[in-house]
Amino acid sequence: MKQIELAAFQEAVKDLGFRGMVVYQDGEKLVHCQARPEERQNQYSVTKSFTSTAVGFAVQEGRFCLDDYVLEHFREDAPDHPAENLKKMKLRHLLTMSMGFESPMLMGAMRPKMTEKDWVKYVLGARVVHEPGTCFQYNNAGPYLLGILVQRKAGCSLMEYLGPRLLGPLGIPVPECELDPLGNTFGAGGLRINVSELAKFGLFCLNRGKWNGSQLLSEAWFDQAVTPQIEADEGDQEIGRHYACLFWTMPDGMYRADGKYGQYCVVYPKKRAVIAVNSMETEREKEILRAVVRTIVPQL
Repeated sequence: MKQIELAAFQEAVKDLGFRGMVVYQDGEKLVHCQARPEERQNQYSVTKSFTSTAVGFAVQEGRFCLDDYVLEHFREDAPDHPAENLKKMKLRHLLTMSMGFESPMLMGAMRPKMTEKDWVKYVLGARVVHEPGTCFQYNNAGPYLLGILVQRKAGCSLMEYLGPRLLGPLGIPVPECELDPLGNTFGAGGLRINVSELAKFGLFCLNRGKWNGSQLLSEAWFDQAVTPQIEADEGDQEIGRHYACLFWTMPDGMYRADGKYGQYCVVYPKKRAVIAVNSMETEREKEILRAVVRTIVPQL
């Protein structure tokens, strides 16, 4: 079994809020290190990549298509006279952070202060100032609406939907999630799993929807879900600056699920590897990702 030297990584993150890391390559677990006992924690925007996967299952089952217009499914929630840009918005724009809204909505600091109870109507009532598909803006509104759509089509919560399709096969007990004021799974954040469970999700993605010999989700979904779709307004050459379908893309074909405060699941198809990290670093979270890129990735 390949040996991964951890000293350089541990030195790089010693003053950061690193909690634990799991590394797989060629199906073998090469690393499981913990700076503190492993436990389930908020994965923040890693949740979005789970929502993306739920969308993939829903598309596979014919519940909707990515080229459907948002108003085909949310007309009763929209204003009586929707603006032209809202009419042009498609489900794929929700997946790629290219909805065209004037400003981000439902972000972390905003939600506790909100008095609105119906977040769907709140989002669809916002101004759409850019033509959908033309402008990147990181915004929780898109994945939230997608999660709501899956829940409405399936008649159950997002985690209940993913249970038999993803969580059960991967051996991940149904996790707690953040809910909106009406009791719907939020879908853009708030999923609580541990780093080992996050690594399993990475392996599922690495294997392009196959688990224990069964093709649970079509490979065709991953052809688009983890392929760069739009240039983002953050990132750089080292960690990447393009967005896919609720995944971030990185150099050399890598991609990641990415959550606030240092939650990462980096998938490296060329090296058949997965690196999952949990942290609680409130100020320099991307330094943990850079430590992974600089000290772990070159050893694969």
